[in-house]
Amino acid sequence: MAEAGTGFLEQLKSCIVWSWTYLWTLWFFIMLFLVYILRVPLKINDNLTTVSMFLNTLTPKFYVALTGTSSLISGLILIFEWWYFRKYGTSFIEQVSVSHLRPLLGGVDNSAPSATSAANGDADSSRQSVSECKVWRNPLNLFRGAEYNRYTWVTGREPLTYYDMNLSAQDHQTFFTCDTDHLRPADAIMQKAWRERNPQARISAAHEALELNECATAYILLAEEEATTIVEAEKLFKQALKAGEGCYRRSQQLQHHGAQYEAQHRRDTNVLVYIKRRLAMCARKLGRTREAVKMMRDLMKEFPLLSMFNIHENLLEALLELQAYADVQAVLAKYDDISLPKSATICYTAALLKARAVSDKFSPEAASRRGLSTAEMNAVEAIHRAVEFNPHVPKYLLEMKSLILPPEHILKRGDSEAIAYAFFHLQHWKRVEGALNLLHCTWEGTFRMIPYPLEKGHLFYPYPICTETADRELLPSFHEVSVYPKKELPFFILFTAGLCSFTAMLALLTHQFPELMGVFAKAFLSTLFAPLNFVMEKVESILPSSLWHQLTRI
Repeated sequence: MAEAGTGFLEQLKSCIVWSWTYLWTLWFFIMLFLVYILRVPLKINDNLTTVSMFLNTLTPKFYVALTGTSSLISGLILIFEWWYFRKYGTSFIEQVSVSHLRPLLGGVDNSAPSATSAANGDADSSRQSVSECKVWRNPLNLFRGAEYNRYTWVTGREPLTYYDMNLSAQDHQTFFTCDTDHLRPADAIMQKAWRERNPQARISAAHEALELNECATAYILLAEEEATTIVEAEKLFKQALKAGEGCYRRSQQLQHHGAQYEAQHRRDTNVLVYIKRRLAMCARKLGRTREAVKMMRDLMKEFPLLSMFNIHENLLEALLELQAYADVQAVLAKYDDISLPKSATICYTAALLKARAVSDKFSPEAASRRGLSTAEMNAVEAIHRAVEFNPHVPKYLLEMKSLILPPEHILKRGDSEAIAYAFFHLQHWKRVEGALNLLHCTWEGTFRMIPYPLEKGHLFYPYPICTETADRELLPSFHEVSVYPKKELPFFILFTAGLCSFTAMLALLTHQFPELMGVFAKAFLSTLFAPLNFVMEKVESILPSSLWHQLTRI
């Protein structure tokens, strides 16, 4: 019985919601008719007469106070709406309307699962969108002690956010620790060190671990955070390599003896790969680019399955520095695959190679007269593809926005990835004659191809809506985050701005010209109510005056 009663109430509620949603015009006329029928018992005419007499007795000061108060209230609402929009990217009034009023009026909740969204294509799109909103480790991240800290010493600004450093701490605990660390005193100390928030406490713990044993992860921490130059960091990484190779060989022999040994070998593999990759980056920073390329190639051959470090992006940057464009094309042919996740490095490097073939002779005036050649069309299409993947990059490459130090983590297709790419690759674009000119002439054409990027993409999935929030967490507060697509001001901000300005103008005019504004207000109200009075007269001439008495008798 209870279930039947609940079902009846639900059906009744749905019928009422449906009637209000689709038959609102009929409801409106029914309400007007009832108000007209009940005008005598409700004394509507007498009340209107009383109100009009009261309004006639008011002085202009009252209207000045009324319009001034209205202007003040609408101004406060405007300030709050603007602050809420700047902080959260949406209108507070619209959010409340969608969250609370729309369900009551029968609106569809977008967050609710539907049969259509369960289709294979939509499910794949949803999964892709979630994966693109994932935060990734920056393959070209700088050294904290030798680079980030030196920036802080010079400028007094912190280039890394707490959220970014917290993600790095989680990465270190994932890659450099395992369940058997408590069996080895030095590793047990380092397990606690990676959880420390205080940098000095981490460095002290690393020194304490080295007093007990040659610990590879302790050398890593010191190279990353204590070394003040790249040369010092390289020396510490070489010591870490010696200790890490010994641990890797021992765990490799025991990896099949149980799950604990397998986990330890996996940890030692991560440590060894990390050390070799950072040594290659040190060689690249110190000008030994060919040596760095060889180390990266050897590392990718030795550990082909460890793609999570994205070593190929380090290799691409080093090969571009050597101007080995054929080798760059070979790497792109392997990694610019539809089944692999894209990155700004892959897309924009492919665009750079195609632009290099035509950029030195490209002229927008000549192209507009004769049209684009096949090679120029390929270059423009590659630029459009890259811009669609990450639309924030061109402003940094064209130096329309100032660069900052890249964060330790990036969001693909976000502003953080654009900063990380442009920070290292701007010099390679400048080296190719005419490449930046071609980019400047063609990159904005991408937005004409994708007028609604959040709803439908062209070559990639629709642009994810989560990038702005994640980038604000990853990038320092002194950097102005690039937002795409540009958000239009919500309706209620424009409405409250207009209302505030209009009421303020009325208050000023009423204060300056009280008599003239009074005449204007009376004329406006009489004009406004003229159609209503006309309709009322026609209704009264059609309906009998005794209709209410006849209805009461019934």
